[in-house]
Amino acid sequence: MIKVKFDFFMKIYPVWVIILLPFLSGSCQTHPSPEKGMPNIVYILADDMGYGDVSCLSPDSKISTPNLDKLAEQGMVFTDAHSGSSVCSPTRYGILTGRYSWRSKLKNSVLWPWDEPLIEKDRLTIGDFLKQYGYSTACIGKWHLGWDWHTTDGSRLNDYIPVGVWDDKIRTKHGKKVDFSLPVENGPITRGFDYYFGDDVPNFPPYCFIENDRTKGIPGTEKPKNMFGSPGPMLEGWQLDQVMLAITRKAVEYIGAKPGESLFNKKADNPFFLYFPLTAPHTPIAPADSFRGTSLAGAYGDYVQQVDWTVGQVMEALRKSGQAENTLLIFTSDNGSPARDGTNMSGPVNSVLKFGHNPHYIFRGTKADIWEGGHHVPFIARWPGKIAPGTSSDEIICLTDLMATCAAIIGEDLPENAGEDSYNILPAFFREQNNIPIREATVHHSSKGMFAIRQGDWKLIIGKGSGGWSGGGENDPAPGQLYNLRKDPGETNNLYEQRSDMVVKLRSLLEKYKTENRSTPMPSR
Repeated sequence: MIKVKFDFFMKIYPVWVIILLPFLSGSCQTHPSPEKGMPNIVYILADDMGYGDVSCLSPDSKISTPNLDKLAEQGMVFTDAHSGSSVCSPTRYGILTGRYSWRSKLKNSVLWPWDEPLIEKDRLTIGDFLKQYGYSTACIGKWHLGWDWHTTDGSRLNDYIPVGVWDDKIRTKHGKKVDFSLPVENGPITRGFDYYFGDDVPNFPPYCFIENDRTKGIPGTEKPKNMFGSPGPMLEGWQLDQVMLAITRKAVEYIGAKPGESLFNKKADNPFFLYFPLTAPHTPIAPADSFRGTSLAGAYGDYVQQVDWTVGQVMEALRKSGQAENTLLIFTSDNGSPARDGTNMSGPVNSVLKFGHNPHYIFRGTKADIWEGGHHVPFIARWPGKIAPGTSSDEIICLTDLMATCAAIIGEDLPENAGEDSYNILPAFFREQNNIPIREATVHHSSKGMFAIRQGDWKLIIGKGSGGWSGGGENDPAPGQLYNLRKDPGETNNLYEQRSDMVVKLRSLLEKYKTENRSTPMPSR
């Protein structure tokens, strides 16, 4: 359905033929044998980056992404990958748990400042699972999945305002009572990670870094009103354009750290899992000085190019440390782009289009929408000797699939009450699916809680309009939307009234997934 600009792959023909020989001969195993050791796993998650932002994926891109292009040359591009939601927190929940977030207490929207943890205490995460098999685990970057913050009067924000409900006055008032001298509880290091460093959300308080369960310093200053972001406490001298640089340095340090070094809690001679959720190109669109003015798509394009530089830093760190050959490296995005131009570190939705650059590629809608522009994301995977370089796949995958895929790498099944919406995509990596779809179907979810379900060429949307930020579609006479994405990837021809058989079939399957509390088959025992 989607063409990928891969002329450069033919230039490396002799190399990829040699690497493909083990796959063609049938000598390659589905997962590494334990005696040879498990691979490191590095998962880079961009924030609000669109499919059309990667230059090798979009012929019309006004942004240069040489490192991502190189990663694509060395690995596999998925042209039909989807985030679990069209907004931030729900997708992150799904990545780490293998479960759609709409099954959690967050039925729409995202977490806001001072919200409590979204991942349940008894919920197995991918970090928990990998630690059971000896992995060191780290999360570096944007968390946005909630914490328990101690306050001077013992109060908790969500005792009087629900998770995901925005109220600026209540949240700002609560922030004044947070006691930063005490640990921040129930964050990443209680959800499967040995180590955490990051800025929870770059446009939310507190404006400071957090390491493990402590803020780095006491944010005792109120954020200036003319500085981008929600009001709240800030560390003196905090600079928004330094966040991406800092988390990149920390990720590089983690990759290069010697086994047994205490700072990162890395175990000697064991593989590691690095979950590296970036803060860019999400607002505040704040590229560092060295990237400003380097693209043809304004400040937004500059920030995407900084994302590409970060990917290059990770690739180089793996090479220098001698770990690249035994590392599964994945790059993707948490949802589609709002396509802001970066004016005042933000800008109106779709304002970057004025540069002739379209982050949505050929898709309809933006971040937050149920249409493809909200959740159809770039996805590139490299695993030397396992994934053939210079390849692409049109397999439909979802970011919830990481958990089952890691379980397959280990060679173990997930428990019945874990990864309920996660499919093993190793057969797609290894080109072994024999034209049999890996996923029975995929559920999409918008910022306003609108559902869609995709099976093969067909996508059913339960409702009118975008379900998110984009206008249009509300006056369609049909009560829902049905599109054949193979013939109509731009979702312009609503076939809801003409194909009632497909509407009934897909609606029934969606209800089944809701009722059974899972979309994957129950594990056999």
